[in-house]
Amino acid sequence: MKKRLLIVDDEPSIGLILEHFFSKEYEVVVKENGHAAMMWLQDGHFTDGIVADFDMPYMNGLEFIKQLRASTLYKDIPLVMLSGKDETNNKILCLKSGADDYMVKPFNPEELDIRLKNMLKRIKI
Repeated sequence: MKKRLLIVDDEPSIGLILEHFFSKEYEVVVKENGHAAMMWLQDGHFTDGIVADFDMPYMNGLEFIKQLRASTLYKDIPLVMLSGKDETNNKILCLKSGADDYMVKPFNPEELDIRLKNMLKRIKI
């Protein structure tokens, strides 16, 4: 059975690229913002890992991290943040708030895949 990966990004092209890259190995679900992703999770869906954008409408990445980590159900899901901003302050803010990793766009999907696999191995999924 494939692991499920939740992609949260308001740029359709990023969602399509990641869905295409990861669909060989994962069941990929794409949501356009943090609010839609939280609603999907709260509807009873589960994911093994999350890749989320930092800059999104309705609920930005930082608020998404905070809501995710405040929940007993979702607090341990591996989470990688993506951002077009290579600012140390953003990285630190995301990591302190509960993101497991932070990558700057443009990124190599293969590197993202390795980072996700390493996280999933550590939690034995």
